[in-house]
Amino acid sequence: MIIQRYKVALHRLEVELPEELPASAVIPSFSPFVCEEEGDVLFRMSVTLGTAPGFSHMTEVGQFDCGGANHGVYRDATGGYAFEISLPACDGGALSCCMTANADFSRCHAVLTGEHVRQHHFGLNNALMMAYAFAAAEQDTLLVHASVIRNAGYGYLFTAPSGTGKSTHTHLWYKYIPGSDLMNDDNPVVRIVDGETRIYGSPWSGKTPCYRNIWAPVGAITRIEQKPVNTIRRMAPVEAFATLLPAVSSMKWDARVYKGICNCISRLLGLTPVYLLGCRPDEEAAHVSHDAIAVK
Repeated sequence: MIIQRYKVALHRLEVELPEELPASAVIPSFSPFVCEEEGDVLFRMSVTLGTAPGFSHMTEVGQFDCGGANHGVYRDATGGYAFEISLPACDGGALSCCMTANADFSRCHAVLTGEHVRQHHFGLNNALMMAYAFAAAEQDTLLVHASVIRNAGYGYLFTAPSGTGKSTHTHLWYKYIPGSDLMNDDNPVVRIVDGETRIYGSPWSGKTPCYRNIWAPVGAITRIEQKPVNTIRRMAPVEAFATLLPAVSSMKWDARVYKGICNCISRLLGLTPVYLLGCRPDEEAAHVSHDAIAVK
């Protein structure tokens, strides 16, 4: 077995992989986050190849559609978890990984099923993403479904349901707002550090391979809605909370995780403005949002 260490948004984690499954092949997006430092870790995950274990002794929490891929979630009497992670339906929907974790996700084990590296990659990548989000829930850390553009030293998050146009809008910034670059296109990490809201690149970026080990203070968070006219307004705190909560990876049935995430969002709203942007996919929309939310 080979132990690989990583650091993502200042959190260290360890992944123990079999020698026949090198990290460079199965989780290449983690390469920019390799860390040689030892010390406390957010979680440790051991990985093996094999057949799916049975979870008949556990209580089923539910079956969840996660971006077209089914995730089965189970819980045992001690509060520990098991996850069945399947490929997206468009790729056949086969089971790709079974992950078990203790109640606080500090210790995890992933069994990769199937015979193909692509299947192993999908399963392990998703297992690590969930372990990270749920282990860090009480540490002012959020894994957010958002596309992030950086401009003049600040990161600007755009959130929306899949297919609404958040990636399109950050691309418009990149094209029309000078000095802009993409930090992450799907799952950046937001942290509150020393009283400042920060955005970090992560190993998870959806269909866009943007895996950058960088960070920036957050300038603003903006919810996108498709509209025939480009308009923008700042949200009140209650509306902003209701907007951000669904965009964050969470488990509402788990009191520890849910409380930690709600507390972090509440703190964030005291530090960071949240806007609602109604927009078309055009150059004017980029200028309307930039002019309203850019840190002056």
